[in-house]
Amino acid sequence: MALPNPIPDNPLRWDGWKNYNSDDLYARLCLSYESNPSPDQIEENCRQLAVWWQKKLPLKNQPSNPLSQLLRAGLDEAPAYLAEARTKLLDPETRSQFDQMLHSQIVLEALGEFKKLLAFALGENKLREEDENRLYERGRGLGLTRSDMQATVDEELTRVGAERVAATMFVAPPTAVAAPTAGVGGGTAMVMPAGMEGTDAFSEFRRMLRLSKLCIDGDEMTDDQRDAMCNMGESLGLTGGEAEDLIDEYLEEMSGMPPTPLAPAARTGVATAPVARPVPAVAKPAPAPAPVKKTVSAASIVASARDAINTSPLGRAQERLKYPAYTNPTGIEMLLVSSGTFHMGSTERDAGPTEQPITLVTLSCFYLSRFPITNAQYEKFDPTHNNKRAPGAGDNHPVVYVNSKDAEKFCQWLTSKEGKKYRLPTEPEWEYAARGMDGRIFPWGERLDAGNLANFADKQTNFAWRDTVIDDGFPESSPVGSFPRGASPFGIEDMAGNVFEWCLDYFENYKGKERVNPRGPISGPKRVYRGGSWKSRAANLRTTARNHNLPEYSSNDVGFRVLCECEA
Repeated sequence: MALPNPIPDNPLRWDGWKNYNSDDLYARLCLSYESNPSPDQIEENCRQLAVWWQKKLPLKNQPSNPLSQLLRAGLDEAPAYLAEARTKLLDPETRSQFDQMLHSQIVLEALGEFKKLLAFALGENKLREEDENRLYERGRGLGLTRSDMQATVDEELTRVGAERVAATMFVAPPTAVAAPTAGVGGGTAMVMPAGMEGTDAFSEFRRMLRLSKLCIDGDEMTDDQRDAMCNMGESLGLTGGEAEDLIDEYLEEMSGMPPTPLAPAARTGVATAPVARPVPAVAKPAPAPAPVKKTVSAASIVASARDAINTSPLGRAQERLKYPAYTNPTGIEMLLVSSGTFHMGSTERDAGPTEQPITLVTLSCFYLSRFPITNAQYEKFDPTHNNKRAPGAGDNHPVVYVNSKDAEKFCQWLTSKEGKKYRLPTEPEWEYAARGMDGRIFPWGERLDAGNLANFADKQTNFAWRDTVIDDGFPESSPVGSFPRGASPFGIEDMAGNVFEWCLDYFENYKGKERVNPRGPISGPKRVYRGGSWKSRAANLRTTARNHNLPEYSSNDVGFRVLCECEA
């Protein structure tokens, strides 16, 4: 639960105070493991919470006061618990150990869910091969590795005395042989070998479909599964069309719909004995049926790509272990933005028409710089830029007077210098890093009502649209990291205000169709920049607000930050 700003004085209007003695050190300070809180954020949250509890101390002398009874032990214990969390999280070694413990807890929770699925699959103390394979697929969605799942299955089978059962393998009936027939002109008839007489191919195929247990759990039959079942039907002597009809009948049965009656030829029962069909004496090979073209919908392609990205809590936690935060040789601090799915765009009252329709987007993890690129960092690439600095801007101010081409050249320089893949973030990547998966309006939450969240057109500016109440402390741009309270869910700072930030994409309207790791247009008349600046009104600092300009445009309120792709 994020720390509200300001913290409500009434504890009935804010549940966060209850976390003061949580086992999760981050939760005590209203932070999260995933947000990569900086030392400044840890210090600031601890200070704010300590002040809140200090103001409640007079309640200790009012035992009959309902608020005193509500807060109870926290009046005495909270300061010590908060100080402990601050001390441990500010120590790198202790914090690392605590992060490992949190990861272990997430693994245990996922294994607990997996064991519930396993208990359900162990019918009659037997685990069928097909059920075990489905179980592993479900476990993968929870973020578990195959080795962890297999070890859990083996352990549980031993504990309950259950056994594995091999999959039921269907053996295709022996091919019918041609035998001579009596009569004028001779001929042959297809005769089934001994033991197969009277076998009904239609009934047998129906039985095999039910044994397969495909789609019982509500999943759709994939094209590959359908092809495999069609091939099996043809091995029984059915035509491709007959097998397709029976598969459709089975799918209707699984969905609870009344089955569509099959054509009479496809309802042949045992009485008609389709096992001995006369054929001409000199039979020409039947022409091979034309292959049935399988159309794969765009939606199924997107769904497959989405499912390949593990956005489970454990999957995201494993990414954090695999891709730790780092500071590159240029001094740029890079934080991980873990994989996730979010709704891009907004229908809020302040939203513009270019922010709609809402688009569902799934993204793989990536690194993003904690802050916009600074003058000092950029001038390691282009020393001459020192002459373009905004008046009064120091080394730690965000670089400005850079167009999108300049920003791209800087990324190319970083890539060649370090061997990692640096680039500008796409629009979806930028918005996701700013708002996370909970759809917040601003990186820090729902409201901009204080001067310690972002640098925008406040009372210190002379713009007609300025906010005449809030004072953020800066008439123009501010050093990066001046607003730790305004960090995004991933710990990325300065994503609202200070300077606009160039994106990789050129501008286009949203289409509203689900997308996975989308890339926008690579050319066009206008290029996107995001985030608002020190010149912007508050509404333009929203995480979904879009702006665009000529790729060659530069200004004293436009800069950029960099993305680094995670290595596979």
